[in-house]
Amino acid sequence: MRKNAMVASIQLALLGMALPASAMAQSGGDDATRQLDTVQVTGSRIPRAQLEGPAPVTVVNAEQIKAAGFTSVPDVLRSLSQNNGYTQGQQNTTSAQSTPGAQAVDLRGLGPNHTLVLINGRRVADFPLPLEGKSNFTDIGNIPLGMIDRIEVLTGSASAVYGSDAMAGVINFILKKSADGTTLDYRYGDTSRGGGESHDLTLTTGFEDGDFSGIIGVELMNKRPVWGTRRKVQDSTLDGPTPRSRLPTLVARRYDVDADVALDPGDQCAGMAGLNQGSTHLAEDLYGEPYCGSERVTAQRTINNERKGATAYGSFEYRFGENLSWFADVQLGRQEVKLMTGNGSSSAVSDNMGWEFHDPASTDNNDKVFYNARTGGYEIWQRQFSPEEVGNLANRMNTTTQKTLAVTTGLKGLFGDSWNWEAAYNHSQYKADVKMPRIKADAANRLFLGDRLGYDADGYAVYDADPARLFKPLTPSEFASIAAMSHFRPEAKNDNVSFTTDTPALFSLPAGDVGFAGVVEYGHQNYAIRPDPLALTADAYYGPQYGDGRGSRNRWSAAGELRVPLLSSLQASLAGRYDRYSFGDRAPGKFTYSAGLEWRPLDTLLVRGSYGTGFRAPDMHYLFAGDDYYRKVSTDYYQCRRDQPGFGNGTCWDNGGWDANTLDVYAGNRNLDVETSKSFTAGLVWSPVANLDLAVDYYKIKVMNQVLSQDREILRITEANCRLGVTDTGAAVDANSPTCVDALARVKRDANGDLTSIHFAPINIAREETSGVDVTAGYRLETAAAGNFRFSGSYTWAHRHTRQQYPGDPTEDMLAVTFSDTTLPRVKSNLGVTWDREAWGASLFGDYLGRVANYSNDAWTRATWRFNAGARYDINDHLRLSLSINNLFDKMPPRDATWGAYPYYNTSWFDAIGRSYFVQVTWKLGGTPL
Repeated sequence: MRKNAMVASIQLALLGMALPASAMAQSGGDDATRQLDTVQVTGSRIPRAQLEGPAPVTVVNAEQIKAAGFTSVPDVLRSLSQNNGYTQGQQNTTSAQSTPGAQAVDLRGLGPNHTLVLINGRRVADFPLPLEGKSNFTDIGNIPLGMIDRIEVLTGSASAVYGSDAMAGVINFILKKSADGTTLDYRYGDTSRGGGESHDLTLTTGFEDGDFSGIIGVELMNKRPVWGTRRKVQDSTLDGPTPRSRLPTLVARRYDVDADVALDPGDQCAGMAGLNQGSTHLAEDLYGEPYCGSERVTAQRTINNERKGATAYGSFEYRFGENLSWFADVQLGRQEVKLMTGNGSSSAVSDNMGWEFHDPASTDNNDKVFYNARTGGYEIWQRQFSPEEVGNLANRMNTTTQKTLAVTTGLKGLFGDSWNWEAAYNHSQYKADVKMPRIKADAANRLFLGDRLGYDADGYAVYDADPARLFKPLTPSEFASIAAMSHFRPEAKNDNVSFTTDTPALFSLPAGDVGFAGVVEYGHQNYAIRPDPLALTADAYYGPQYGDGRGSRNRWSAAGELRVPLLSSLQASLAGRYDRYSFGDRAPGKFTYSAGLEWRPLDTLLVRGSYGTGFRAPDMHYLFAGDDYYRKVSTDYYQCRRDQPGFGNGTCWDNGGWDANTLDVYAGNRNLDVETSKSFTAGLVWSPVANLDLAVDYYKIKVMNQVLSQDREILRITEANCRLGVTDTGAAVDANSPTCVDALARVKRDANGDLTSIHFAPINIAREETSGVDVTAGYRLETAAAGNFRFSGSYTWAHRHTRQQYPGDPTEDMLAVTFSDTTLPRVKSNLGVTWDREAWGASLFGDYLGRVANYSNDAWTRATWRFNAGARYDINDHLRLSLSINNLFDKMPPRDATWGAYPYYNTSWFDAIGRSYFVQVTWKLGGTPL
């Protein structure tokens, strides 16, 4: 009788190349591998005896994760060479504000929402807030690392097996199903540069009482934040690479609108000298205009989140007899994540820790201007708030309480001689209580300006405001009178009912039995942002006016798979699936299929290939998002390049002379079409000598009608290209192309030609295509005197990654620095080695990231290596002491002379945490030895 669905891994002992370089430890030998019963592996629902299939599957188990020194799920997935897209880092300001505390994964660089994330083979609820306010995605940051048995990663289209979302691949987290005895793990961590102290305690225990068995686990976590002020590479604007980035951050400024100059505060900055750790002083911008500023304000943010919480997990089974059993998996979590997203730049004021007068009732596009009756002029006032005024930076942190629940229960059994079946219900939900610090606009206006006296003939608000008030430090009680916590209570739910059946012998052919699996499913999915009602208004808080979004949809699907032995050395796999979604008055559906071949001409050689089609319904927030507003300081690339023909886009941005205040609007698009894809893989698995395994696979994925949210920066650059008829590098641009027509309509200007707004939305682009080669290898060396060694490596080379927005547009190369969007790396790889001898063990793991584009996207930054090291000692066969060091050589991000935005490097790929170390004690009570 087969083992339960997805309860056994591809074994490193047989084919080490199926694992990434993080697979540096191995459990079990060849004898254990030969005893494997039929198992189910991600990518197919048919149990099988072979451990390799037509498409490559990467597997990392719990011991390998520990050996590589990883302490979180995002760390593990970032190490995968196939994960070569942008992942959301903890100090990405935009993402941290819109989805605080959440982290995403991006296989093949096709976007986080094109990677299907499963837990125990089941879909889970999305993070309830959309990524960067646009697309839905699965948060991998709250998956309990200590409960993971293994992670299986299938890259390429798997829609025919798993349905929509699986275009770039599937990541299946298999949690532990059994435990002999009780295991207690405690891990302490810290960083060599300060901050980030952590404690992690995991307890797992199993039981078996007659026909009832199960496992229960609890993980407790307490992790302190790392502040930007603790890292010399980003603790000050003086770390910036460009003249504009090195300017002190604005603390207070008065601006004379009629004269178009900043007013000299004179000695008034001296009264603020004690703010921001005594760093506030009189400063000047690039044009010599004065303001009160501080070089240290910009670093008052977290670069690693504070996280506290608990997760409980249980897996249970009751056997009614040989052919029938009940099962249930339950996961319950509650975590509190705190972070600080930043404090503005030299020319902007953040809504988190700052204020700038604005009045939506004032004259259009001039709502930041008021008439000051005391001075007789039209002015703009800006102010940042220091830690001394706030009372404590912790009071201004985003706080997200994440509450997750996942329950799967059902019956499974055997009927007839060989038919396995399972009927299951799965429910998952993700609720959050998000507290975003805001400034109450009216209260702040009154505190600094006094009562509004009305409006003048031109529609400007009138105040009798004393300029000295702007430069007077606030007491904590005064700040409290204008501060507020805006509460969002988003939630997302996913319910699924399924019936699955499979048999290893549907019928027989001369070469063997034909395997079959079939499934029918029904699912319901919904989400609701549930924002603070005041955040939807234009005048309640200073800063962005947020949008709402809510929706639901149903899904029906039926799928079948066949595994057909054509010859004794040749097997074929066939799968087909039909999915239909229902939302609003639309019901899009699609049939997808996949086929694969496995040829074993020799016992040591497997030649394989697969082809599949994919289908994806648009994300719900792409469809149902309401108007979302963004007040931005936006570079007007058209006016800059018109006035200064020799300037490039990067120079325009850094110069600041063509900045405009814009009110940008994002909205959903209910007319989006479904996405489709085609995926192809071909490769071989070869073991030329004993203990040496090698796999080489070519992949190609093409996505048609892909949904992407338009980028405001790209729209403004495109608009400039279209108006001028040429890019900043001299390439000709057709102003009548579909992309130009769209950009010119979305970038709004007033009668004077000044930039006022960008209206952007999700759209179906023509296509995105990527191809490349994966190479993985593993070698085992066992010696009687020196111990056992394991070597492993993984290498991914992207040959091509292109995107075309509309039919007729030029094809954009996403692997070249000439592309106007952020460029992807061509190479990611890793190498690992482990050693063990009796009670001792050690490991070394290296992660390589090929060169990535600089901020200006006109040159490359250098490739980088990061190394982790570990060691363990078994005090006895039930007690182990381990030490791991991450970023062994304390490497900082590479310098980028064009990255003028804080923290002056690409946070999608790098961080400044530096060296961190972890000490772990593992104690097992009862059961087999460690």
